[in-house]
Amino acid sequence: MKKVTLLTEHLSTPIGTLFLFSEEDGTLRLADWEDLSERMNKLLIRHFGIDGLINRASNQRSPSHEALEAYFDGDLNALANVRVKTSGTPYQIKVWEQLCLIPPGSTISYAELARRVGNPASTRAVGAANGANFINIVVPCHRVIGSDASLTGYGSGLSRKRWLLDHENGAKPLFV
Repeated sequence: MKKVTLLTEHLSTPIGTLFLFSEEDGTLRLADWEDLSERMNKLLIRHFGIDGLINRASNQRSPSHEALEAYFDGDLNALANVRVKTSGTPYQIKVWEQLCLIPPGSTISYAELARRVGNPASTRAVGAANGANFINIVVPCHRVIGSDASLTGYGSGLSRKRWLLDHENGAKPLFV
């Protein structure tokens, strides 16, 4: 197995420190929260193997770092051109592609997401795929809510989900 080199960066945000892992060409492979580092390490091992990853600090800001910084500063469209590369099943990738089509400031239900991937009865499967997303915010799983408009199922915590949705809807989000 060929080793993959990922460059790491840290981005301080109003809702915690975000770790970014990008390929040398700037393609974002993983974005997750510092306080969830155990989960992040498991994802890295699952997708690259225990010996399949060379991890080193970036000596410059990546395009994803710049875009996320602009997003947190209020430019909600800044993430539109971030290049991402995901590792998942074909079904997961299909769900994640649909997530990227949800515009900032909008939400859809798990049922609607299931309909969009072509299987209206697969709400649990889209929920599982949503939960397996490891490119936080850029692949906007926080924009999926319950059919009754409740905030449900966000692996990074419901307080972060609420903050992100408030941020995208122009509300003045509170710090968590």
